[in-house]
Amino acid sequence: MNHVTRLPLDGVRVIEFTHMVMGPTCGMILADLGAEVIKIEPPGGDKTRNLPGLGIGFFRSFNRNKKSVVLDINSPEGKDAAVELIGTCDVMLENFRPGLMTKLGLDYDTLSKHYPGLIYVSHKGFLPGPYDKRLALDEVVQMMGGLSYMTGPVGRPLRVGTSVNDIMGGMFGAIGVLAALREREHTGLGQEVQSALFENCVFLCAQHMQQYAMTREAPPPMPARVSAWSVYDVFTLADGEQLFIGAVSDKQFVTLCDVLACPDLAAEPDFATNALRVAVRPRLLERLGNILKDHRVDELSPKLEAAGIPYAPIVRPEQLLDDPHLKASGGLAPMQTDDGGMTDVVLLPITMGGRRPGVRQALARVGEHTQEVLARLKRRGIA
Repeated sequence: MNHVTRLPLDGVRVIEFTHMVMGPTCGMILADLGAEVIKIEPPGGDKTRNLPGLGIGFFRSFNRNKKSVVLDINSPEGKDAAVELIGTCDVMLENFRPGLMTKLGLDYDTLSKHYPGLIYVSHKGFLPGPYDKRLALDEVVQMMGGLSYMTGPVGRPLRVGTSVNDIMGGMFGAIGVLAALREREHTGLGQEVQSALFENCVFLCAQHMQQYAMTREAPPPMPARVSAWSVYDVFTLADGEQLFIGAVSDKQFVTLCDVLACPDLAAEPDFATNALRVAVRPRLLERLGNILKDHRVDELSPKLEAAGIPYAPIVRPEQLLDDPHLKASGGLAPMQTDDGGMTDVVLLPITMGGRRPGVRQALARVGEHTQEVLARLKRRGIA
């Protein structure tokens, strides 16, 4: 590879014992950044491949750019092959239930005795402490970590509408890998990295915790919050379409009134400053609602954009597949699926030197790279 096409983690080798979302996300990030990621699947393949309902997109979303090797790590032969393969890798990822890898002899303490340079990443429900033996799910920690309380209306805690902690846990696992690789350059030694769902969720709620620590007033759920801005809400427009509009300064409020052709609203003494408007916010929002109900989203949106007013249509996930910005910015990329079809996948939300780390290979079929990878062990005389 030349310096233009070489990816940052080219030459780093990762072995992945993961399923579902958290561990695979970590592996995908490393793979997208150029690492060779070998996903170990059980005979028959990772069950995540065949999840129904809301889980149907998990495998395609978080397993691109990886190789697939099938090993039965519950058998002596499969475990031995796994151990030898781990020895050829820089990084190992796992996200199985507490105690399983120790039972199999694939835990960090055991492996590090043979491979002191190994960076071993455990994706867990909880970091070490009173809860660390509990089984956790994204929904469990959202309830425990304050996120569901802050998301739903009073008395109705709601989980966030995606696997936010699983994905974030994989991200922090990848950050840990990058730091551990850097440290290994100086020490020659690997280490165990742990990333956990519960601690992720608490981190997301840290601002609310500090709000209480500073004010001694419990923060209300977001639907019941007292907004710092008078115009910061979702409005229903013509034909039942909805639009979020935020005017977060006095200048923006005046500009919004000009766009809506209601300068008299901006001239009212009760609406002269943001503080005054917040004090009478329900009345102001009712007035704006009556004005906006006759506007069309497609006609109003370009006017708000031209005026520099923050706004957003209420977009459903399926609509994002045709989002013009995502397409133009390279945020969606075609990928061949494991069944030979094609689909657009969402890339990492970063650019590096103006490039989006993208799709380098088709989504692996179950065991597609088993012979290739294990043959390498034999050529090296370790299998």
